[in-house]
Amino acid sequence: MSPSTIFYVILDGLGDDPLEELDGRTPLEAASTPNLDGLARRGRNGYVTTVGEGIAPESDIAVFAILGYDPYKHHTGRGPIEAVGAGMEVNDGDLAYRVNFATVEPDGDGFTIVDRRVGRDLSSEEAHRLAAEVQEKVTLEEASFEFQATVGHRGSLVVRSDRGPLSAQVANSDPAYGRQGALGVAKETFENRVVEVAPLEGHGSDDAARRSARLTNTWLQSSHRVLAASEVNRQRAQRGQLAGNFILTRDGGDHLPDLVPFKEAFGPQMGCFVEMPVEMGIARL
Repeated sequence: MSPSTIFYVILDGLGDDPLEELDGRTPLEAASTPNLDGLARRGRNGYVTTVGEGIAPESDIAVFAILGYDPYKHHTGRGPIEAVGAGMEVNDGDLAYRVNFATVEPDGDGFTIVDRRVGRDLSSEEAHRLAAEVQEKVTLEEASFEFQATVGHRGSLVVRSDRGPLSAQVANSDPAYGRQGALGVAKETFENRVVEVAPLEGHGSDDAARRSARLTNTWLQSSHRVLAASEVNRQRAQRGQLAGNFILTRDGGDHLPDLVPFKEAFGPQMGCFVEMPVEMGIARL
C-alpha cells in the first residue's frame, strides 16, 4: 500500500454516557473491541475537537469539519445536502428539508408527538409507499414539491415556489432541534409537540420567509391527512405498531454550499463508502 493511501473510518455516534448497569462504564468501554484495540496499539491516538468544546455536533456538521471544511463558513443547512444525497435536484431558491416520519395525536390546537421516529421500526419499503402517496395526493397553490423517503423513518423534502425564491429562515417543525445560523443543534429539553413553522426572529417581514412558512405548514397539514388515511398505517395499527402519520421538518436550506473540490483543496483523490443520505450528499458535493 502506498504511504499516500489513507483509510478514514468515522464511527458516527459511538460516544455515550457511563451507565450504572455497566459499573460506570460507557457501552464502548464495556464492549469487546479486539479489532479497534489492535488499530489503537499500532497507531497514534489523540483528541480532536471537530466543531467546538462541549458541542455534540450533528452528523452533517461533524463530517464537514472532519473533511477540512469549516461548517460555520460553508454549511447551508442539512436539508439541501440530504436531498442531493437522495438524488434530488436543489436549485438556488428551493427550500430543502431533512424530514422524519413521526407518530402524532391531535390535541385540539395542534399535535402531540407520540414518537419522533415511528418507534424506529418503519421499514424503508413502508416509508417509500407512504411518500409515494403524499407525492401523488398533496398539491400546493403556486408551488410544487418533491418528497422522497430515504432510509427507515428518514426522508427529504424540496419545495419550489412559482412566486420566486423561498427562504430557509424558518423554524423547524421538529421540536427536538433548534437553529444556529445554518447549523442544526439538538436541544437538551423540549416540549413534545409539533412546532408551527414561522419565520425566524428578525425575518418576520421577509416575504420569502413568510411564504416558506405558509407553504411548509400547508404541506404538513395536507400530508398528515393523507398519511392518517393510508393503508400502510392501517396495516401497521393491526400489527400493534405506531402509525407514520406526520412529517417533521428540520434544518432547511435554500441553496447548496459552494465547496472547493476535495482534491483541489487538499491534494488527495477521495472516494467514499457511506450509507446515509447526508454523507452521500457531502461526498457528491
